[in-house]
Amino acid sequence: MPEVDPVHVRLPNWVGDACMCLPALALLQQAGHGLVLHGRPWAGDLLNGLTPAAFVPLGKRFGANLATTRQAVPDRGRPRGIVFPNSLSSAALFRLAGIRAAGYRGNGRSPLLRWALPKPSGLHEVEVFYRLAREALLRWHPGIELPATPGPRLALPLTPAHRAAADRALAEVGITGPFVLLAPIATGLHHGRSKAWPLFGDLAQALATQGVTCVTCPPAHEAEATRRAAPAATVLPPLELGAFAALTQRAAAIVCNDSGTSHVAAAAGARQITLFGVTRRERTGPWTPDAVCLGDDGRWPTLPEVIDAVRSLLSSPST
Repeated sequence: MPEVDPVHVRLPNWVGDACMCLPALALLQQAGHGLVLHGRPWAGDLLNGLTPAAFVPLGKRFGANLATTRQAVPDRGRPRGIVFPNSLSSAALFRLAGIRAAGYRGNGRSPLLRWALPKPSGLHEVEVFYRLAREALLRWHPGIELPATPGPRLALPLTPAHRAAADRALAEVGITGPFVLLAPIATGLHHGRSKAWPLFGDLAQALATQGVTCVTCPPAHEAEATRRAAPAATVLPPLELGAFAALTQRAAAIVCNDSGTSHVAAAAGARQITLFGVTRRERTGPWTPDAVCLGDDGRWPTLPEVIDAVRSLLSSPST
């Protein structure tokens, strides 16, 4: 039986990447380790169902993060860790805090890592994160038997509080029946191209005409842009990420871009339709066999394609 000392985990800074780490985190727990999670404050709520040994919130200032991380390190022993981000600063944070960490090489950070591993190419990000955790465990516990590849789903555990918050948000706007959740915003550009499908407004209007209730649930800073993108949809109050994940479970269908929302929906096991136009599913798409993926790198799906996919989900027996 391997040791059960907690592993310090530097989580990615992006919501989608944090979701794609879930199989790697589950592997660490399967090997008998508790998790001390270090990451952005939103990750504490999203991953609360994992029942980590501790959560260490990190901001954007390295000095403050180092002080916070050092407080989380025990006075005795030489704790081990895994650094999922590829940045120099993430490796330096753990090294200076006294955590012996495994991570991928690159950006001149190998001297800061106790176990500097070569990063694989041509894999989905879920597989990249999983391989890092597996290779670290094989070095920590020689002879341990571990699955070579991650399972087909992310399996985010949600809490009763997450589900209750989602239910309250729906009740607040009077929604009691089936609804379609739309997520029209995708921040940033991919090689100079927008990652947001441009027809969410037309989709919401077409579905409303057919009697389908559409809702959106943007964070506060995206509320106005979301209203402009899909004015026919009902806007729910902002939710923390765990409650938002529960909301995706409640939806009869969720339509989203290839973005963090897609990965949250995949983690929650939601009935999702993910739209591609500038990215490839093989690299960053939702890690679930159940997702309906439309479009491709260089070709957005048409409005009729998306409407047909929504109607198909709404008419399926499991809705």
